[in-house]
Amino acid sequence: MRICKQCVQLDTRPGIYFNNNGVCGACIWNEEKKTIDWESRENELQKIANWAKDTTQSSYDCVIGVSGGKDSTLQAITARDKLGLRCLLVNSEPEGITELGRKNIENLKNLGFDTLALRPNPQVMKKLVKRDFYKYLNPQKITEFSLYSSAYIIADQFNIPLIIQGENEGLTLGASGGGVGTDSNAYTIQSSNTLSTGWENYMEEVEENELFMFHFNREKLEKKGIRAIWLQYFFKNWSNDGNAKFAQNYGFQIRPENFESSSVGTYTKYSQIDSDLIQVNQLLKYIKFGFGQCMDHACYDLRDGLITRKEAIDLVKKYDGKCSNEYILKFCNYIDITIDEFWNHTNKFRGPMWIKDKEDNWYNTSEDLLK
Repeated sequence: MRICKQCVQLDTRPGIYFNNNGVCGACIWNEEKKTIDWESRENELQKIANWAKDTTQSSYDCVIGVSGGKDSTLQAITARDKLGLRCLLVNSEPEGITELGRKNIENLKNLGFDTLALRPNPQVMKKLVKRDFYKYLNPQKITEFSLYSSAYIIADQFNIPLIIQGENEGLTLGASGGGVGTDSNAYTIQSSNTLSTGWENYMEEVEENELFMFHFNREKLEKKGIRAIWLQYFFKNWSNDGNAKFAQNYGFQIRPENFESSSVGTYTKYSQIDSDLIQVNQLLKYIKFGFGQCMDHACYDLRDGLITRKEAIDLVKKYDGKCSNEYILKFCNYIDITIDEFWNHTNKFRGPMWIKDKEDNWYNTSEDLLK
């Protein structure tokens, strides 16, 4: 087990890349950004936008999958106000949507966008969330199939020539080893660690005709000439904190200052706030891989020069892997299991970084690398 020499990212992340100097892919990308001809990329993006406007046979030039969060707000405003595109927003409603999540998606709609709201059959979703909890200890996995597929499905149905996605995990997380790559082609989302297992596997639990909202036909879309891009690839100033500040200028709401950060396992007030399921899933990620969302956020801020490495380490030690019983109980009630069953099953997935101390409590040895 290793930790990046520059940030605090562990090599237990699926698909992560480390070079021979012990630097992770995300930090390598952070250095590469300084040498990129961003003006050329901006021109390339505008050419793509102009192509979409010239070739569309729809009422829309592009489709954007949105949650109402910081990134999707940036995507929508950039596409409309900077690129001059006629946008159709698609919101795939998350399971366990929060009140703050509802307010933010309504705020984005009210900024002046046509929006489609999609939600797969809740009974099917519940069954598959439970299935993924038991099979992968990743109950959010199936929700990402519908989340990412929604924009592609609508582009196909409405013959919209351009799909705009936001963050490419191959760049931001350094997970290029997962198959997503580091270029602008957003069709590679099907090769991400989450989606690469394939939607067909869910036919173990439900019928194929119940899975329409969980997958798209890349070959069909490409034959139609529909393009899919990562906006991050073209955007010099893409950042976690910067995107949040941009979105706040357009009415995006964050958690209140007095919010108890340890209840969700991170110090940021603007990340992953639209669903209560996320908090439990980040706890489970911590159990499996030795890190949770606080480590992700600390790495972002460290690379952006907002905090020092020592501050990042202190934040990770204080918050990573924390999750209040309130969220765990909500999840257990949702999939109809007891708290005891939750922990009995969860403990079966503990990664090799976990050992028991003298008091028979679990101890995460990966924290020993945080020096």
